Amino acid sequence: MTPFSAPSLGEIRDNRARLDDLIVTTPVRLLEGDGVSEAVGRGTRVFLKEELFQVTGSFKPRGALSVMLDLEPAALKRGVTGVSAGNHAISLAYSARILGTTAKVVMPETANPYRVQLCRDYGADVELVANVHEAFARTEEVAATEGRTFVHPFEGPKTALGTASVATELFEQLAGVSGERLDAVVVAVGGGGLAGGVACATKQLDPDCAVEPEGADSLRRSLEAGVPRAIDAVRTIADSLGAPRCEPYSFEMNRRFADGDVLVSDDQIRQAMRLLFYAAKLVTEPAGAAALAAVMFPLRERLAGKRIAVVVCGANIDADTFGRLVGPR
Repeated sequence: MTPFSAPSLGEIRDNRARLDDLIVTTPVRLLEGDGVSEAVGRGTRVFLKEELFQVTGSFKPRGALSVMLDLEPAALKRGVTGVSAGNHAISLAYSARILGTTAKVVMPETANPYRVQLCRDYGADVELVANVHEAFARTEEVAATEGRTFVHPFEGPKTALGTASVATELFEQLAGVSGERLDAVVVAVGGGGLAGGVACATKQLDPDCAVEPEGADSLRRSLEAGVPRAIDAVRTIADSLGAPRCEPYSFEMNRRFADGDVLVSDDQIRQAMRLLFYAAKLVTEPAGAAALAAVMFPLRERLAGKRIAVVVCGANIDADTFGRLVGPR
């Protein structure tokens, strides 16, 4: 077994420089406006790392490109494949196009049609299967029969190297603009690739808490068991966080570096989506509001009066679905 090794700050920053303008440095701003103090507590300051403004609408290209840039020319020419409910598939399609290759992505048939179409618009070949478990199996078949490289949606050192740059950017931006120091960084968990990378970088810089939806709690189960665990089905509106299982590297990154893992309900996520819409004028998918939901609810007392950053991780949602989930004020 390969010994576990977490990326250093130097490696994270070097990799971000390599990504250069293939991705963008997303904004950071203080969440202000009517209802914010009531929602998070008076005296609590919440900074948004607005990763929803990343190319493709989520943080995912940071990891996908970090993997694909290291492929041998022959492997890159054969193309890539991956499994996703949407955001990773979209990032693979984008990454393949800008690197001059092709992507075949496998998605559950329950995937939002808007995300499916985004994949196709970027040039990916999309296959739909019954559920995310079948999607993983089909992706392995594609890799074996077509010679495509399987780019995992959240697992592995190179993926973590890319996602960790969210945190290094965040700290550099806050230091440069306001000199703010943070007490906590809160990030949503699907498979744990974003949370693990951010937690690793954050611990080397200063303070973090991982957040999962109640209906997709593979990390919580894994941390309680002490080994990676799977769930039988995804039961949450935050389908972008619906990883069917934890994988070894991401599990170890979160076990070592994340301060804790809390659960949020779908209703709490909806309330956070409303707050982001009315106070920050942001339209997010449910996963993008999960971290704020944790600050508003299970972490509210623990983080009262603190300076907090939350990662708004994605916004790939169509107008009809957003309106249905958020509803009238």
